[in-house]
Amino acid sequence: MQMQVSTASRSVIPRVVRLQTSAAVRATPTKASPSNRGLRVSCAANDARANNRTGTAQASQFGRRGLFTKVTGAVFTTSIIGMGVTGRPQSVAAYSSKIDSVLEKPDYPPAWPFKATDFSRYDESTDDGFYESPRFVTHIDGPAIDALTKYYAKVFPESGNDDVAILDLCSSWISHFPVGYTAGRISGIGMNEKELAKNDVLTDYEVRDLNVDATLPYPDATFDVITNAVSVDYLTRPLEMFKEMQRVLKPGGVAIMSFSNRCFPTKAISIWTSTGDPDHVWIVGSYYHYTPGFTKPQGIDISPNPGKYVGGRYKGPSDPMYIVTAKKA
Repeated sequence: MQMQVSTASRSVIPRVVRLQTSAAVRATPTKASPSNRGLRVSCAANDARANNRTGTAQASQFGRRGLFTKVTGAVFTTSIIGMGVTGRPQSVAAYSSKIDSVLEKPDYPPAWPFKATDFSRYDESTDDGFYESPRFVTHIDGPAIDALTKYYAKVFPESGNDDVAILDLCSSWISHFPVGYTAGRISGIGMNEKELAKNDVLTDYEVRDLNVDATLPYPDATFDVITNAVSVDYLTRPLEMFKEMQRVLKPGGVAIMSFSNRCFPTKAISIWTSTGDPDHVWIVGSYYHYTPGFTKPQGIDISPNPGKYVGGRYKGPSDPMYIVTAKKA
């Protein structure tokens, strides 16, 4: 699959801008086709090989475009959110292991900082066509799945409680819940009925394109837990979706968004494919922050075998795995 690199001048984070080198790594063609429908690749911005092909190899000396920097005159200095680190440009390896600090002091501006174009996608065709054929595959590797399952085991209500209700948002044929976990209700919403029907953990499911209809077909205060595994990067109406999540959660209920650096690049939102992992934590945290009724979000790095960024690309023995979570206040 051919890749192309575009440039951008606007920062994701107000008063904190990224190095003005190359931007998103995106896939062509722009329409879903047999060549890209089932392919999930790294969503890491500033892929070093793509930069070299487009004559911007100098970007690799600074690491990924997701590197947080602040501008003082014409001089770039790094500023790692929540870590109080400033200095010369450095690789993301310097703070990849401290990604869970991003949301300690996120410095969100008073107003929603994103533009409509941030939620555009390379392939703007309807998602029902893209997800028409079932994919009975996993989208992150085994160690990352195990890390997510272990996290769920720690935070889920006790198994076997008939009073517990869980919603798996953007669900599929597998939810990565602990083996044998049961609850009074485990609902799933997803795009492919065959995948949902194969998911043994679900007690009920609904097929719905949340980018077309960003509502949840449940009464207020229905669920104790809402999960979303490696799919938050496809939501084009996140504020509407998070308002609905807050509505259907019980008081004190928890929402758990998990993601890696893998994605279908033609369907992921622009702001995601043009930024790096720390930015993604900040972005998902902002969805909670700008939705009334959630507690302060927390970012957690549960990567099973943390790697490092070399020449702007993630290098590790397994996929990274991140959690951004908050409770209904």
